[in-house]
Amino acid sequence: MHSHSATPPVFVFGSNLAGRHGKGAALWARRHCGAIYGRGVGRQGNAYAIPTKDAQLRPLHLGEIRGYVGGFLQYARLHPDLSFELTPIGCGLAGYRPDQIAPMFANAPANVRLPDVFRAVLGAGLD
Repeated sequence: MHSHSATPPVFVFGSNLAGRHGKGAALWARRHCGAIYGRGVGRQGNAYAIPTKDAQLRPLHLGEIRGYVGGFLQYARLHPDLSFELTPIGCGLAGYRPDQIAPMFANAPANVRLPDVFRAVLGAGLD
């Protein structure tokens, strides 16, 4: 018996490769979802880190972010029993616009809930 209400969704946040979860969604993930300080990529506790900045806290290039997004989407597809709550990664401290990041999630599986700003970019085709 799978009850999705029993398991809170995995909190997906933008991180840096140094794993310094010091501000914004990353700090929330560290305080409330078990994100691990010093780990910048992947599943940790009930959170999943997608790097948008390098170890020196400089924004990664969009192509690099796209690679990490691909890894996340693969993880989500392999775990259909989990649900994922995506924050608007890359659009805060990393300084990118939603229209630059949202298309990376155009083929996200159904268990990934996109933030409203990404859904707006991707249009009414998403439900």
